[in-house]
Amino acid sequence: MSRRADAAVGRHHGGVAVTGESDGSEPDAGALSDAIVRIDIALTAVFVVTAAYAATVFDTPAQWVGAVTAMVLFAVGVAAFLWGFWNAVQRSRTEEIAVTQVFLLLGTPTPAPVRRAMNSVLIVQIVTATITTFARPDGPDGNPGSSLAVGFLVPMLGLGLNGLWAAFHGRFPARRDAGAMPDTGSEPGPDPV
Repeated sequence: MSRRADAAVGRHHGGVAVTGESDGSEPDAGALSDAIVRIDIALTAVFVVTAAYAATVFDTPAQWVGAVTAMVLFAVGVAAFLWGFWNAVQRSRTEEIAVTQVFLLLGTPTPAPVRRAMNSVLIVQIVTATITTFARPDGPDGNPGSSLAVGFLVPMLGLGLNGLWAAFHGRFPARRDAGAMPDTGSEPGPDPV
């Protein structure tokens, strides 16, 4: 099946069907309700609540809650990042994909509502980490440094889920045919006699 026919009837990437033309047209409006977007919003809300709690109460149990939550969200982000990166690399064999389109959701592959929602959540993660860290720059014992600083790892969640969304749902244009690319002379020719 040709690439155009493959794009018209739908492709499967990593077990998820991607339908429609890869011409950069926006997917249906229901894309905002995608599970990855909802998970990103929900986990960010958990981070905001636990980081605010840890910064406000600032006793040992509260700090543990904030730190453990941040580390778990970081681990989820790393796993999502690697999964999304793997699938984006697989798709890059047949589609034109840029790193900024995958992890920052820039350009036409991502519909504007999804881009706004997911990048807004990433900004909330960064702002929350910054505010809670600098609200309590010293530990409860007065020594410099605070467990709240691990909140700076949480934006990996946003980047990872952005990449995961783009790898599974982004609509990237097809790669140019190999015949249209200039010959680099890297293919072996006939053996000289």
